[in-house]
Amino acid sequence: MQNEKTELLGEVARYYADKLAVHGDSPRGVDWNGEESQYLRFEQLSKIIEGAEPFSLNDLGCGYGALFEYLQRQHSAFIYHGLDISAEMITAAQQRYAQSSQAQFYKASEPLEVADFGVASGVFNVRLERSDTEWFEYLEDSLDILDRTSRHGFAFNCLTSYSDTDKKRDYLYYADPCLLFDLCKRRYSRHVALLHDYGLYEFTILVRKVT
Repeated sequence: MQNEKTELLGEVARYYADKLAVHGDSPRGVDWNGEESQYLRFEQLSKIIEGAEPFSLNDLGCGYGALFEYLQRQHSAFIYHGLDISAEMITAAQQRYAQSSQAQFYKASEPLEVADFGVASGVFNVRLERSDTEWFEYLEDSLDILDRTSRHGFAFNCLTSYSDTDKKRDYLYYADPCLLFDLCKRRYSRHVALLHDYGLYEFTILVRKVT
């Protein structure tokens, strides 16, 4: 299982390294259409941290660190840990934010320490040649990682299975939002929100750990 996961992550890392090489540290470099939709996505994900300041955050699959830039505009007191399986992405992030003491970037498939919150943006979209079953196992494993490395809650997004059929692509994974809502509700917390009303072919799930 571990060897399979390593191989899967290697495929994804090469895919994103190629995107970065072509488009640079930009939304297209992490396979998004543009800055407007990227920021709309960040707005949904960051709802998990509303009212929490100061805070620490693990960004699983951070790319070149665009979420950190977004958070800087919204918050002043926070610590950001960005991790990615692509060495090229981490190098780009370290160079881009070399002057910031709030951010740390490192190559890894899971956080090195527990943070107040965890976020995963876009990491469940590109399955390449993997089957639905293989990819869902990877998704579940990643959610378990987010859960055990997040103190107060975590957020993630997925392309939606409600996408128009003619717009779907074979190499992308379209998740069932109802299935994942139920999984999170049963496995992680009674306080789960499903956001599916912001105009993109995706959804965001917020999992709050309320004691």
